[in-house]
Amino acid sequence: MRSLFRPMILIALLVMAAPLVMAEDAVAQYREFVGKVDRISKKKMVVDNRQGDKVPFESSKDTVVSGEGKKEWKEIKKGDWVSVSWKMMDKPRIAYEVNVLPPRKEAGEDE
Repeated sequence: MRSLFRPMILIALLVMAAPLVMAEDAVAQYREFVGKVDRISKKKMVVDNRQGDKVPFESSKDTVVSGEGKKEWKEIKKGDWVSVSWKMMDKPRIAYEVNVLPPRKEAGEDE
């Protein structure tokens, strides 16, 4: 009986620990932030979503830029609308993908 009990406890512990190990992968999923570029430099960009959130992002050698004819970080300008993909666990936030969006009209603007 005792020889059966030990493996069962080991299996039970592994089953209980599995969600904790898998949770790390879930945290690493990409998040998306959409807004207007408020400031930009060679390595850092601040994006304003016009709801009171201004979020800084840093570029890396792996940052991919696409959309609206732009292919490089240095082509992004203040006032461009962007969608930035980043990981919640990054400190500081790294922009893995930056998609430059078509210009948008802001609330209150005349046509």
